[in-house]
Amino acid sequence: MKLNALQQRRLATFRANRRATWSLRIFLALFVVTLFAEFVANDKPLLVKFQDSYFVPVLNFYSEADFGGEFQTEAEYHSPEVPCLIKSGGMEVCLDYPEEILEEIETSGTVDGVAVEQPGWVIWPLVPYSYNTINYDVTSAPSPPDRHHWLGTDDQTRDVVARVIYGFRISVLFALVVTLISSIVGIIAGATQGYFGGWVDLFFQRIVEIWSNMPSLYILIILSAIFTMSFSLLTFLIALFSWTALVGVVRAEFLRARNFEYVRAARALGVSDVVIMYRHLLPNAMVATLTLLPFLITGAISTLASLDYLGLGLPPSYPSLGELALQGKNRLNAPWLGFTAFFTFAIMLSLLVFIFEGVRDAFDPRKTFR
Repeated sequence: MKLNALQQRRLATFRANRRATWSLRIFLALFVVTLFAEFVANDKPLLVKFQDSYFVPVLNFYSEADFGGEFQTEAEYHSPEVPCLIKSGGMEVCLDYPEEILEEIETSGTVDGVAVEQPGWVIWPLVPYSYNTINYDVTSAPSPPDRHHWLGTDDQTRDVVARVIYGFRISVLFALVVTLISSIVGIIAGATQGYFGGWVDLFFQRIVEIWSNMPSLYILIILSAIFTMSFSLLTFLIALFSWTALVGVVRAEFLRARNFEYVRAARALGVSDVVIMYRHLLPNAMVATLTLLPFLITGAISTLASLDYLGLGLPPSYPSLGELALQGKNRLNAPWLGFTAFFTFAIMLSLLVFIFEGVRDAFDPRKTFR
């Protein structure tokens, strides 16, 4: 798609801000990695070669019987039996002494001096643990960082790196969805008030004042006691109390520009109110709107982390950075938990603020046309 002259100037202005450009690159790299978190951190292999067939456990269900075992339940790939069955080609001897036989296969490629006819292999993700994988081999919880767990484990022996990867994804997606919904509702409400003015502005302004002064935290506490919180329900509730942040600035811009000469000329030519609001007035309000967007996004991430920290956010089955911060507070003898939560939030929020600083400058006419 070819960009027009205005879009090219905005893009050039954004690129001129090196801090915003590099922040965007780093954030996109992190976000893309976390979007495919199942292929980066998982307790299931990416690819398995068993006999003459290939299996993709990260995408499909395979029972232990599919690899020559006894059970029809899903294969436990971290147990010694399943890797032994895979690497030996399904030899039943793996069901008796799997650890010793697996070690013999890996060192000499034989079982009791007999070469394995159809050796298999396993390709693991970079982090061979998911966010809810409990490592029963860990003797103490939480355990410090080591070569198996780069950032240690939490109080349930779950890998911290895996929980950070999945928690980063869910935090960013939550913030983007909340910001999108809040921005749409807030811009429409502010534009309607500012453009029409009069009794419409007075009536809706009283509603906004009442709504913005409601104790949202207490309402969320009450609702969390009534309903079982989910991602969609919590997103809706946070957006329900966030849309008022943009009403004031959008309303002020529309009030200021609604009587400009070009707006009056468009109205005299019979252009509809919706077209005037969208095409002629909304661009004037974009700079003020984009100035507040980083605060909406960072506020949504902070709100989710705060609710999870208080136990009022997402269910325990979700990976949560706020829950990791709570463990860091409760486990002062495990400083890696607190440091991990702190640096994750600091890096994530700083990158988002720097990116939107560049976006704000790109939409600022004073810098775009300089």
